[in-house]
Amino acid sequence: MKEHRTDDIPERSSTESGGVLLRRIAARDRGAMEELYDLYSGLLFSIAMRILNDSGEAEEVLQDVFLQVWEKPDRYHEGAGSATSWLACVTRNRAIDRFRSRAHRQRVAETLQTAQAPTEALSNADLLPDPDAGVAIRNALSELPAEQSQAIQMTFFGGLTQQQVAEALGEPLGTVKARIRRGMLKLRDSLQPYL
Repeated sequence: MKEHRTDDIPERSSTESGGVLLRRIAARDRGAMEELYDLYSGLLFSIAMRILNDSGEAEEVLQDVFLQVWEKPDRYHEGAGSATSWLACVTRNRAIDRFRSRAHRQRVAETLQTAQAPTEALSNADLLPDPDAGVAIRNALSELPAEQSQAIQMTFFGGLTQQQVAEALGEPLGTVKARIRRGMLKLRDSLQPYL
């Protein structure tokens, strides 16, 4: 991909306007696409960089924007504003979506890490009526199917709501609730001597 200069500002005196180029792109003119890219890539890249602060992700946003322009050039309507404003808005929205997605992925990873970490409640024998109960609980959790154990640990030891667990795992809420219920029933049976 071409090196981006963040000081590139579209100069309409030396080339066609963005609106004209977008009309040519709608007619499937590849040359117009190249001209549009040359004219706007620096500006759009700088917008994405300001939001994402990551050149790789900014490049991906830029690619997404120009792909959208090629596939759906009719989304631009000249009466609604300039091509520069429209392209800047599309880029800004794509960059914000990517930023939010990145933040969501980080939260999910942190949540899963927290839920899988050993908990103080299970290792602190003073909190349990029977010193062997912590070992029994760990053993009982390890005997559950992985998805049930994970959902229970995220809820009871990770402090998440069932809705948050569903979002973190990308599963329907009903599925998560069923896993927790089935797992808790199995734990109740396994831990009967300690209850």
